[in-house]
Amino acid sequence: MRRWIGRIALVLLVVLLVALVAGTGFAVITVRSSFPQTSGEATVPGLSAPVEVRRDEWGIPNITADTAEDLFRAQGYVSAQDRFWEMDFRRHVTSGRLSELFGDSQLGTDRFIRTMGWRRVAEQELELLDEETMGYLEAYADGVNAYLADRSGSSLSLEYAVLGLQVSGYEPEPWTPADSVAWLKAMAWNLAGGLSEEVQRVVWSLYLSEEQLADVDPPYPFDRAPVIVTDLTDATAARAGASTASAARTDAWAAANSLSGLAAMSERVRGMLGGGAAGSGIGSNSFAISGALTASGLPILANDPHLAPSMPGIWTQVGLHCRTVNDACPFDVSGFSFSGFPGVVLGHNQRIAWGFTNLAADVQDIYLEDVQGNQVRVGSRMEDLDVRTETIQVAGGDPVTIRIRSTSHGPLLSDADDWYRWVGGVAPMPSEDVTTTSPDVALQWTALQPGLTAQAVFLIDRSQDFDDFREAARRFDGPSQNMLYADVDGHIGYQAPGLIPIRRTGDGKWPVPGWDAAYGWDGFVPFEDMPWMFDPEDGYIVTANNAVVTEDYPVFLTDDWTLGDRASRIVDLIAGAADPFTVDSAAALAFDQHSPVVDVLAPALERLTLEGTAAQAMDLLDGWDGQQSADSAAAAFLNAVWSHVAANTYNDELFHADFLADG
Repeated sequence: MRRWIGRIALVLLVVLLVALVAGTGFAVITVRSSFPQTSGEATVPGLSAPVEVRRDEWGIPNITADTAEDLFRAQGYVSAQDRFWEMDFRRHVTSGRLSELFGDSQLGTDRFIRTMGWRRVAEQELELLDEETMGYLEAYADGVNAYLADRSGSSLSLEYAVLGLQVSGYEPEPWTPADSVAWLKAMAWNLAGGLSEEVQRVVWSLYLSEEQLADVDPPYPFDRAPVIVTDLTDATAARAGASTASAARTDAWAAANSLSGLAAMSERVRGMLGGGAAGSGIGSNSFAISGALTASGLPILANDPHLAPSMPGIWTQVGLHCRTVNDACPFDVSGFSFSGFPGVVLGHNQRIAWGFTNLAADVQDIYLEDVQGNQVRVGSRMEDLDVRTETIQVAGGDPVTIRIRSTSHGPLLSDADDWYRWVGGVAPMPSEDVTTTSPDVALQWTALQPGLTAQAVFLIDRSQDFDDFREAARRFDGPSQNMLYADVDGHIGYQAPGLIPIRRTGDGKWPVPGWDAAYGWDGFVPFEDMPWMFDPEDGYIVTANNAVVTEDYPVFLTDDWTLGDRASRIVDLIAGAADPFTVDSAAALAFDQHSPVVDVLAPALERLTLEGTAAQAMDLLDGWDGQQSADSAAAAFLNAVWSHVAANTYNDELFHADFLADG
């Protein structure tokens, strides 16, 4: 009997091992089936001549072709090889179709994005693009679809094998140019300024006094923090009369709420109050150093967009090279783009380099709307809302039909999210002529107006000098960025692009009455009046989400700058350098980890009398260089203290029971 039991156990063990090996093999095959082809040849329909794709040791593709169309067709094919699941997911995000993949848990997200209409705007933008840009987008889409033609399920990406457990029979639809352009709306949303700041002011004003609000976020310290465009003669000071409406902006709305001195609630303060900014984008940095300050005599440009980390990362790296660079095939460019979008967004070509940081311009305004049924009050009369219905397909459930309503200012966010309906109900009224106690909330946002940003990307990619670069920036409607420039002829420059609204009244800091004609937008700031700079005398340009211009600049961009600490640090390191910069020393500067907290908090701690463990921790600061490396015990100690100081300073006023209950 024992002999038979042993034999059975042995057989079971063998079966188990075989199953384990088979399962492991199946898992390996499933995972690897979607890996990109990195050698040999692939047939891609539509190519007019052979295209070479070379991947370096990090897997980054460099694509070489004879024509621009072949170049972007191959980029589409390679993008799908590397990241098609991400591309497919992103187009479901921007179309408000996540429920098709993940069920009714995503209905709220879909409703909100469809209310804003990102996909609708992207489709309208295609009608504005020139024939050349459309050709590039279509070639890219053709390349993506060539990859999709012979693949499905896990051979496209492992995620589809997992998705199949929830959504049976799902097959990705063909890629289109609108899928590419729509992602620009997501980036504009991520980088826009105005909406969240207005909402924050409304909520915090319920619990904090005017004095407390001003203490939480003081105005930009122009007396000690750097401004990007310092030479206004090089920019647009001579055109001070060109933007009269913008220059005449008033604080009427703020005054009506007795909060005229309130400064913006910045990302920095939000991060402190939330217990730190770990896991989110904490600020972008860039600098350009002219050849006068470098060992080579040529300029150096460094850029860290510093968007929030994600998996996979939001950027994808690529090189796009015409075998012969000419008018018919003008691209020889390397850098970073978004999966699903052709071309290079940040990088360099054979003559120029460029980088972006977020300008955080105030391009979103909230309007309190007096809505009755499907009509909205405009002055003393009622006008019909724009009303449409859309149907959301839901995985594992029945389709859901939603109603989307818009005023002349924009979509009613309060229809899509009860949070905004609550905000409308508690926002102070800036007008005595009020007939509703619970107004709806509409959003006016520059990115909901069709623009030419997609065209601007291709124009930047082939720019040869600063004039070309500025002409491309003219079409970069959003998101507004600090665009930094350097070229092989030794020049450096800066341009602020984007649609910036000219407000009739106020400065966009508070919700305004949609029924009052005194409020609203009168077009956008002319591009000629946007700040720019070329070859400044100091020999460098620094952007780190700090103030772009001084308070007397005739164009209002925003007041929601960060406080300039990162920019100050970069300026100090450049201006104080003893030796000419090399690429290595500039890279060391870019990776500097010094925090302004060190300069403020460490001296304060040293004035305290501490005992026990606290005194031992203070010893960590002796001889510390202030660099906050991951293995620095001193940095860990100082940041722990800082987080408690911030919490003890703000939480008693901000996070009491009433505040938390209201949201």
